[in-house]
Amino acid sequence: MDENRIKIAVPNKGRLFDETIDLLERAGMEITKSDRKLYANTHDGNYTLIFVRTQDIPSFVTDGVMDIGITGQDIVAEVGAKVDEVLELGFGGCRMVVAIAEDSPYNRAEDLPDNMKIATSFPNIARNYFNKLNKKVQITEVCGSTEITPKLGLADIIVDITSSGSTLKSNNLKIIGEIMSSKATIITKPGFKQEQPEKLEAFLRAVKSAIDAEEKKYLMANIPRAALPEVKKVIPGLKAPTVVGLLDNEDEVAIHVVVNKKNIYDNIGKLKQLGATGILIMTVDQMIP
Repeated sequence: MDENRIKIAVPNKGRLFDETIDLLERAGMEITKSDRKLYANTHDGNYTLIFVRTQDIPSFVTDGVMDIGITGQDIVAEVGAKVDEVLELGFGGCRMVVAIAEDSPYNRAEDLPDNMKIATSFPNIARNYFNKLNKKVQITEVCGSTEITPKLGLADIIVDITSSGSTLKSNNLKIIGEIMSSKATIITKPGFKQEQPEKLEAFLRAVKSAIDAEEKKYLMANIPRAALPEVKKVIPGLKAPTVVGLLDNEDEVAIHVVVNKKNIYDNIGKLKQLGATGILIMTVDQMIP
């Protein structure tokens, strides 16, 4: 393994794996991963991706085995890792909640009696939470399938992560407390920003450009030259539309503009009202201000 490459720990499977790889590839990092290997080098020669359990990533980064890691904020909090969180990512969103059987008389975690049995994959977070509530609890650590433990009589309540709450509801559980929200995040080992500022900035710039581009579209259209003042009012773009003259047609120009994806069809409607033709919409892979 080339020691000059930045070592990045990424999830080897699970809820964050696919979106992490997609983000890195959109950031320009071509990755070839063999099923038999636990690591992959990017084609640009700058990075080595190490595929490990999501739960292990904060510890690997803290110990300096990895330079950078991508994991969940919930995992960082559970491990109590001494890392630098440098960029929150726009995926992997979830909440860590306290849930109990739907027919329970308790509707708030604050009202629970002492000595309730808790099943969770996050024992440290659960313990800290109930300590703050001055509640004595019995915590059992489980790995997955936390929702079934109340039915099996292994727990009275659970502490688990949820995105929509549908899995909890399907298991006849209701939420009675929220501990924290979490998203995927980029972490670095302590001091890495000072040790390798240019390399870290280059990596973050590439990732940010992919994130920013995800909500944008590139729009091109032919428009009457006389309509240009109105075009700038309705579609200002990043600063202003780029205007290109058309060959043998002085009355029309081509405009190029970056617009918000959610407004794209509203923008097209306004351009059509101004006489636009030949409208093209393209994706934006990366966008650097």
